[in-house]
Amino acid sequence: MAYLNDNFLKLKAGYLFPEISRRVKVFCDQNPEAAKRLIRCGIGDVTEPLPPAVIAALHKAVDEMAARETFKGYGPEQGYEWLRSAIGKNDFRDRGIEIADDEIFVSDGSKCDTGNILDILGAKNKIAISDPVYPVYVDTNVMAGHTGEANEAGAYAKLVYLPCKPANNFIPEPPKKHVDVIYLCSPNNPTGAAASREQLEAWVKYALEHKSVILFDAAYEAYITDANLPHSIYEIPGARECAIEFRSCSKNGGFTGVRCAYTVVPKSLNAQTKSGEFKPLHQLWNRRMTTKFNGVSYIVQRAAESLYSPEGNAQVQSLITHYLGNAEVLRKGAKKAGLKVFGGVNAPYIWVRTPKGVTSWQAFDKILNDANVVITPGSGFGSKGEGYFRISAFNSRANAEEVARRLQELKW
Repeated sequence: MAYLNDNFLKLKAGYLFPEISRRVKVFCDQNPEAAKRLIRCGIGDVTEPLPPAVIAALHKAVDEMAARETFKGYGPEQGYEWLRSAIGKNDFRDRGIEIADDEIFVSDGSKCDTGNILDILGAKNKIAISDPVYPVYVDTNVMAGHTGEANEAGAYAKLVYLPCKPANNFIPEPPKKHVDVIYLCSPNNPTGAAASREQLEAWVKYALEHKSVILFDAAYEAYITDANLPHSIYEIPGARECAIEFRSCSKNGGFTGVRCAYTVVPKSLNAQTKSGEFKPLHQLWNRRMTTKFNGVSYIVQRAAESLYSPEGNAQVQSLITHYLGNAEVLRKGAKKAGLKVFGGVNAPYIWVRTPKGVTSWQAFDKILNDANVVITPGSGFGSKGEGYFRISAFNSRANAEEVARRLQELKW
């Protein structure tokens, strides 16, 4: 008799985005003409082509694979040294942050890493989650057996939910009680809020006092335009002793279909064993990667390296400017439609309050049926997301302008 992992049975019926896809398919099947004018602003997937520097690097790397002298087989599971060095220098040391190359682990995505990191964290940890939150943080903890059952509102027992609301600018505050592991995302998905230095300082102080670990998702840091806002948790003194940072090439370099990211695990970060000893997490993550991962392909890593070239960097900035321009168009359109709008300034997401008496899924259905636009219902991100919906700025400028126009034509 083979036994399954019962924790999977605790999960809600479907992950948020497959449910959106299901509803959109039903709509398209029933309304073939309206389907032709459908614009997708739901899932946060990039739409613009890869930067020319990346294309050139991919072609060159493919050609290298065609010759015995330059062919590459298995590479280092942690990532090639030349890519880790480029990341360490450009993303950290040039910005005054001391991160060593071997504290950087190259992977195929931050979504994967934020789930896989649970492999090296114990089952007894009390987990704190923002609400609303990126669903992967919750679901992977459910799968790992770190939670109880979900209640009618979808909240899981044993998780500590940290409310994000207008009063705290959608950045959670440290709880009064003790937690062991804290998920923070800045700029935030889904709300588009970016944490201030003071807010991150409060979290680092809390983590050091409680010997907690912060899992800091900075996948959207490239969209921060405010010079006063931190791009990395490691800009805060003491963070090397309490934080792991996740970053991605997906939303800055357009790598959603190419797959490359990295995680920083400082050697000075420790966690407690059952016997009360403190051991470094760096060694455990390295062991996990070398055992369960064969590394990102040579071709993709050369492509990622090109993002740090002068040409690549300029092209990345052009992409970010484009998507932030879309965000501004969508923000203005939603405001002109009489909706309360948040985010979309230092992030590619606009967080919109639904009209009074309208649930987030009702808003989804109305915008789909009446405006033929796909958005993301806030309730899919947690109970505190109810009453909101998210609009993604990842699109063409023409589509962003059309969505803004259609929102203003809606009759609620």
